[in-house]
Amino acid sequence: MGCTLTFFGMALLVDWDGHTLTPARTLLWLAMTAVLFTILLPQRVTAGPGWLAVRGLVRRQQIRTDALVAVHLYGDLSAHLILRDTDGHRLELDPRTLIANPLLWHELDSGVQRSRERGTLQEGTDALERLRHQIDDATARAVLRASGIY
Repeated sequence: MGCTLTFFGMALLVDWDGHTLTPARTLLWLAMTAVLFTILLPQRVTAGPGWLAVRGLVRRQQIRTDALVAVHLYGDLSAHLILRDTDGHRLELDPRTLIANPLLWHELDSGVQRSRERGTLQEGTDALERLRHQIDDATARAVLRASGIY
């Protein structure tokens, strides 16, 4: 929010200083600020026993983690994780969110274990294992850094 307000203020200031500020240009800067805000707004990821939800600016996606059918991990540098459940719901999120928040990962992992037990999870277990190793490595580094060893 702060970046977009700074952008809007600086754009108006430059236009005002150049004596080119008009109501139409103000509306243009406001529209560009709204687009920037939309791009920079992070998704809100929440989880609970058996569910995971992602809320963006416009829509909300929610899946049942205890009834997963497929998990796909795409990309390396700008990776995204796609989860599908038995109800046909689909959820997409950045795996860095799970790496940064081990409690979200724990809720997802608990649901994945229940999906495996029920036999609904048919594809994507290798992607989850790769993600599990990344999260374990990041957690270990954080613990070592906090203790002063790393």
